[in-house]
Amino acid sequence: MNTRVMRVGIISKEDYIKRTLAIAKGEYKPRKDEPKVWFESIKSMSQILSTENQELLRTIIHHKPHSISELELITNRTKSNLSRTLKTLEKYGIVERKKTKGKIQPKVKATDFRVEFGLHYSSPVPH
Repeated sequence: MNTRVMRVGIISKEDYIKRTLAIAKGEYKPRKDEPKVWFESIKSMSQILSTENQELLRTIIHHKPHSISELELITNRTKSNLSRTLKTLEKYGIVERKKTKGKIQPKVKATDFRVEFGLHYSSPVPH
């Protein structure tokens, strides 16, 4: 099993907007090792990386289902529930939904997570 580490950060919505604008204006260049995925709070991150979603990711890694229908049989979760969850995980770059032969095959892209935040986090935004 290949370990693929995803760096995630916690940053306020306000600081995220400032950061994005600074990048767009060329005032700030993100470090190479900076998180590519940002959450507004630990709570929002924990909803995406919930115990149930972690178990789903492990199931995909272990069983390598060829379709969402196959994953539905393995997990006993409805196809619509799985599709919604996989779309959300894909939005954050955690999974990829690969279309092959008319079927959507889920692939896990991130297996380990490194979280970056601080209580007085001086966000990666120029002040």
